[in-house]
Amino acid sequence: MRQQRFTSVWARDAARRQTARKPAGLSREQIVRETIALLDAEGVDALSMRRLAARLGAAATSLYWYVANKDELLELAMDEVYAEVVEPLGPPGGEEPHWRDLASRFAYGLRNMILRHPWYAQQIGLRPSIGPNSLAAAERIILAFERAGFAGRDIDHAVGAVASYTLGSTLPEVAWRTGMARLNIPEREWSEQLRGEVERSAERFPALLEKFREWMAQEDISVTRQVAFDFGLVSLLDGLEARLRR
Repeated sequence: MRQQRFTSVWARDAARRQTARKPAGLSREQIVRETIALLDAEGVDALSMRRLAARLGAAATSLYWYVANKDELLELAMDEVYAEVVEPLGPPGGEEPHWRDLASRFAYGLRNMILRHPWYAQQIGLRPSIGPNSLAAAERIILAFERAGFAGRDIDHAVGAVASYTLGSTLPEVAWRTGMARLNIPEREWSEQLRGEVERSAERFPALLEKFREWMAQEDISVTRQVAFDFGLVSLLDGLEARLRR
């Protein structure tokens, strides 16, 4: 069986496309913006070169002057939305924020970006993030941890811990929201429908049942999730700081 070779839009030699005569009225930036709009509205399954071209009012063949295939579109779209992670870090250069502050900005930026663009969650692990925005964010965080006193592999592990916590906390929430959207039912309404089943199933687990009732009593579940995320992030950073002191 022939092994598939990975190629990336960032590593591909684009000289021929840059010198060739391109169709008038289109730009790669415009194509990427429309790709993100389509992904935000309808998800990854709806993305195709033909569908995108129709939204742009262009022929599908004209898109191939700018991107080779759908995979390249997704790579470009992923790095474009990653700018929403870079922006909270502040401008590079000058006096950098404290490592904890920068790590918090990164974590919240990543979480908020994925919640705004849930299709991004489906691409994690399928293709590497090696675009300029994702690499810029990674370098800022690595250098901040290095300046703080982390060294060697500890830098990798510490940065990885922040990223892993953020993804581990956010991806299940994205999956839940996506499921609610497919059911076309408000989350609160679905939870109310589920209440009876949980009450019966958890009769032998009073502690869990009490926690479920507390959860159902919350007026704004999204705020509860944000508080929970902050609690976990602060606890993680406290642990990293204690390790750094040691």
